[in-house]
Amino acid sequence: QVQLVESGGGLVQAGASLRLSCAASGRTFSSYIMGWFRQAPGKEREFVAAIRWTEGTTYYTNSVKGRFTISRDNAKNTVYLQMNSLKPEDTAVYYCAAEPRPRNFVVMSQTPSSWTYWGQGTQVTVSS
Repeated sequence: QVQLVESGGGLVQAGASLRLSCAASGRTFSSYIMGWFRQAPGKEREFVAAIRWTEGTTYYTNSVKGRFTISRDNAKNTVYLQMNSLKPEDTAVYYCAAEPRPRNFVVMSQTPSSWTYWGQGTQVTVSS
């Protein structure tokens, strides 16, 4: 059974940085795509970033390009989301997701339902 456990959220001021972690267990993730989504109150869950575990190729939504970086540590089975220059509009619950049979990045980013495994989420609040 795949388990994804997020951590690292918190309350920060605009311009600050946070690093989210997603500890993955229960499988070998070499064929997986891992991703981060976020959901603000009253809004739909939206894609943030994704990474192919083996190749390390990445994909970002436009609003976070140049500010956020997704990475993975094979030895620790952990995916990270480094978030710099945070803005109040980044406030949301951030979710880690994993998919063992991934399609291309564009399809995966547009369809949260195409991801099989989800973490419980971690709150990120950015004050102005």
